[in-house]
Amino acid sequence: MSIEEVFFLFLNSFTGKWFLFDSLIYFLAQVLPFLLVLSLVYFLIRDWKGYVWILGGSFLAGIFARYALVELIRWFTPRLRPFQVFAEEVNLILPYKDSLSFPSGHTAFVFAISTVVYLANKKMGVVFYCLSFLVGFSRVFAGMHWPLDIVVGAFIGILAGILLQIVMELIKKKR
Repeated sequence: MSIEEVFFLFLNSFTGKWFLFDSLIYFLAQVLPFLLVLSLVYFLIRDWKGYVWILGGSFLAGIFARYALVELIRWFTPRLRPFQVFAEEVNLILPYKDSLSFPSGHTAFVFAISTVVYLANKKMGVVFYCLSFLVGFSRVFAGMHWPLDIVVGAFIGILAGILLQIVMELIKKKR
C-alpha cells in the first residue's frame, strides 16, 4: 500500500463515527464552495465597481480550472476515486459521483477563485485560501478524493487564477 493510500485511509477513518463530524465534513465539502461564491456576490452588491472584475475574473478562472484544465488532465491520467478502489474500507458521506478522481475539480475551482480574490485583496484572499483548503481536504475525509488529487487541484486553481490575472492586466493595458 502506498503512503498516499495509508494517509487517505487514516483521514477517512474519522468519518462515519460521529454525526456532528460527518455533518461538518459534508458542509465543508458540499456547501462551503457555494458560500464562497455567494460571498463574492455579496461584495459585488455592496461595491459594484470595486468587485465586478473580481467576481467576473473569479468565475472565469474557476470555470477554466474546473472544466478545461481538470478535464484535460483527467483525460490523460484517469484515476479511480478512493471509494472505487477501497469499496469496503471507505466511509463515503457524499453523494456518489461517477467520474474520475485526479485532480479534484472542486478544489481547482475554489483555489482559482481564491487566487483572483487574493491578487485583488490580500486579507480577503487569505481567508478564501484557508476556506479552500478546508473544502479540499474535507473531500479526502469524505472519501471522494486522494490527497494528491487535492494538492494538484489546488495547484491548477492557483495557476488558472494567475493566468487570468495576466490576461486581465493585458486587457487593461490595451484600453
